[in-house]
Amino acid sequence: MKFTATLMATTALTAAASMASAQDMADSMTIVSWGGAYQTSQQKAYAEPYKEANPEVSISWDESSNEAVAKLRAMNEANNLTWDLVDVTGADAMRLCDEGLAMEIDHDEMLAEGDDGSSATDDFGEVIVSDCFIPQIVYSTTFGYRTDMVPEGTEPPSSICDVFDTETYPGKRSLEKRPINNMEWALMCDGVANDEIYDVLATDEGQQRALDKLETIKDDVVWWSAGADTPQLLADGEVFIGSTYNGRLFSVIEEQKQPVAMMWDGQVYDFDGWIIPAGLPEDRLARVVDFVKKTTDTQHLADQAKYISYGPARASSAPLVGKHADLGIDMAQHMPTDPANAGNVLQPNFNFWADYRDDIDAKFQSWLAQ
Repeated sequence: MKFTATLMATTALTAAASMASAQDMADSMTIVSWGGAYQTSQQKAYAEPYKEANPEVSISWDESSNEAVAKLRAMNEANNLTWDLVDVTGADAMRLCDEGLAMEIDHDEMLAEGDDGSSATDDFGEVIVSDCFIPQIVYSTTFGYRTDMVPEGTEPPSSICDVFDTETYPGKRSLEKRPINNMEWALMCDGVANDEIYDVLATDEGQQRALDKLETIKDDVVWWSAGADTPQLLADGEVFIGSTYNGRLFSVIEEQKQPVAMMWDGQVYDFDGWIIPAGLPEDRLARVVDFVKKTTDTQHLADQAKYISYGPARASSAPLVGKHADLGIDMAQHMPTDPANAGNVLQPNFNFWADYRDDIDAKFQSWLAQ
């Protein structure tokens, strides 16, 4: 049986969930996220306040978001849905929605209005990239480098294309073991204009061109799968430069005080948020809807920025971003959206990756194995 949800069923379940009393709600939730500093920020900004108000609820965490699509497909086939709420990227939310594995959301019905009186739809705006997506944050994938490994007499790296310059900047690089971002950066540094990248990448020739560019540094690459990998590789001095999420680098630089600096050039914006798996029993759905409505309001999204340098997805939350809860430093300057950091930003094409991901994944993995 498929875990699908028609609009009528979704509406009925949403209404039931919104009217449910605490006695009608499940007393436990399994939330899926990415681990590390990001998951910690969710625990502090969302889960801990929710549990304080609802002490009868137990929340367990699963750090499998990087495998969310494959695992939800497997749960669908096995008719065994064990997850209640899943944190995914915007592109993965689109894929899961298209496949009927994520529940469609009536954002204005299920989510709180903005503190400024705006509807949820207006407050989140273009960050709602899918009918199944509940946005949380704007983040970027960018590069950090070891300041003490910059060759003497050489300016620190400042361009995304310095990643491909192993002569000026020798040493290992760490890149994520997937085509997204790597293919775009390769084309950027092979002379393709930012606004033409996805047109080029839609062709077999463009895909091969990107792989050929990556081939020039393949022997120097350490491939990572978990967001914690590059920060650890940098901290250990095993790589000179590496890609990861800007919040992970913030932690290494500002919290751990490692000799690492941020390189914002070529950063790739992305959106992250919740999907609710389609097919939850009514009591579990009621609990999840209650949790999501209360923890994605203006204040809670702003509160997450106290713990990590990701921008809140609601427009009404931005003015409330202040200082780091423990470090006391102004967080606005550490956001990927700060004008000083946003000189050369690649806007990802979610529709492109929703359509081409499986095919390009296969080519990328085949190239890796060569």
